[in-house]
Amino acid sequence: MTGFIGKKVGMTQFYNAEGNVIPVTVIQTGPCVVVQKKESATDGYNAIQVGFGSKKNQRVNKPEQGHMAKAGRGAFEVLKEFRLDDVSQFQVGQEIKAADLFKAGDRIDVAGTSKGHGFAGVIKRWSFAGFPGSHGTHEYFRHGGSIGNRSYPGRVRKGKKMAGHWGNERISVQNLEVVDIRPENNLMLVRGAVPGAKQGIVVVRRAVKG
Repeated sequence: MTGFIGKKVGMTQFYNAEGNVIPVTVIQTGPCVVVQKKESATDGYNAIQVGFGSKKNQRVNKPEQGHMAKAGRGAFEVLKEFRLDDVSQFQVGQEIKAADLFKAGDRIDVAGTSKGHGFAGVIKRWSFAGFPGSHGTHEYFRHGGSIGNRSYPGRVRKGKKMAGHWGNERISVQNLEVVDIRPENNLMLVRGAVPGAKQGIVVVRRAVKG
């Protein structure tokens, strides 16, 4: 198993054995439940699909209800696949906990959806400096300036930093340290910040650059 689904609870402080204060993010780590096994003989690849969280049955359509019922745990808030080389060790309905995969000191990558800020200008979105507040500047203080030439290239180049929708996109933070695992409460303490708002869904995997 390479990772699991969790929910960001919030940030707090943690005192280590030396008495140092460490800023940590608390992640609720399930438990995740195996909903489906996919094998190369039938599906073309090996993976397991896990469910996390709970949802009212009436908020899930009938095909999804039948699919999730195989695990015997009701409807799940979110489903996600994790590819594996061997899925024989997992069974449908099996619980997977963070303590089974990680321990204090491990390195992880956390992916989530960043906070949405709506439509933002170039100063807030890209930290542009803006225009001088004096010396003849008139009604042109927070604009982005020129966006290209007329003759060449005769268009706005792709990737030009301009005003637009800011946030609400998938972000991954790599190589974070697991500070502590609390299996009795299904909590993981991770050094530093992870993407998204409180109660946001995150995916925790083993660090690819650890």
